[in-house]
Amino acid sequence: MGHRKYSSPRRGSLAFYPRVRAKSEEARLRNWPQHNDNTSLLGFAGFKAGQIQVMTIDDKEKTPNFGKQLDNPSTVIATPPVNIIGMRCYRKDVYGEKAFIDAYSKDLPKGLERKFKTKYNEKSFETIESSFDLISSFFAIASVFPNKANLAQKKPFVFEIGVSGKDNKTKYEYLKGILGKEIKISDVFQTGQVIDVSGITRGKGIEGPITRFGVKRKQHKSRKSVRALGTLGPISPAVVMYSVPRQGQRGFHQRTEYNKRILLVSSDGSSQAASLSSKASINPPGGFKHFGVVTTDYIVVRGSIPGVPKRLVKMRQPIRNTTKKVIEPKVIEVIAK
Repeated sequence: MGHRKYSSPRRGSLAFYPRVRAKSEEARLRNWPQHNDNTSLLGFAGFKAGQIQVMTIDDKEKTPNFGKQLDNPSTVIATPPVNIIGMRCYRKDVYGEKAFIDAYSKDLPKGLERKFKTKYNEKSFETIESSFDLISSFFAIASVFPNKANLAQKKPFVFEIGVSGKDNKTKYEYLKGILGKEIKISDVFQTGQVIDVSGITRGKGIEGPITRFGVKRKQHKSRKSVRALGTLGPISPAVVMYSVPRQGQRGFHQRTEYNKRILLVSSDGSSQAASLSSKASINPPGGFKHFGVVTTDYIVVRGSIPGVPKRLVKMRQPIRNTTKKVIEPKVIEVIAK
């Protein structure tokens, strides 16, 4: 700040500290919404494909554009079926929730041994049934294979998905019923609802404070350096505070986008887009750049989502309160260029 006479607001947000590289290319969901009205899975996973334009009619009342055409920049997410390979139980102690026991299905998909080896054990289910009082929560253990979305990777992703229900017994019976089965995107999400999307952003490498925090360049001839900070802090304490904008990693961070509306859901080749016109093909000529042609189930989400093409993204039911009822959007045209 040099010899300025007036103070200025800090540059860059401290909300996402520390800005370091993510530990994995797979996002980690730590919180799940509490839904007791019906029993179902609370999340899903897919692979980012690319961007398209979707023409819709604005159905949001009390807005200037209500009833008019809207051009929505949207993202296509390829969503091959998810295999439910097991369930995981947690129990609480004074230190928080800890994994209690895992129970796996008899019918495990081929290729799962590339990730880890496990087998069916009937005693696990007996232990769960006799320990309902100790168990605090149930989660589904799911796997998704990238090669089902026309990607080269054969090694599957394995992750947990939250389950909604009235009580532990209801959740247990539901999970036991879907063990070893494939769940499609249409079984979890519906057109018009909002979801939360989590992913790892595009990595930018090491960047200076100008691009990393939006710090202003210094005035011409004010100092020898132009793209460096004017000051690192006061003379006392004689340390550089963590909040001072410095150079470092930019990008490849885990980020969550809240309340993204689903415009289209495709399952078994039956989608709204297919019934519109011949121009409504979801794939641009030659396929999506850096991804290829989407041949599996997919969803179209309004707006952008974090990550690069082919990267795994995780979706869940909205964790923030949404009072809006689910209204199916009126899609006029899908433009894939």
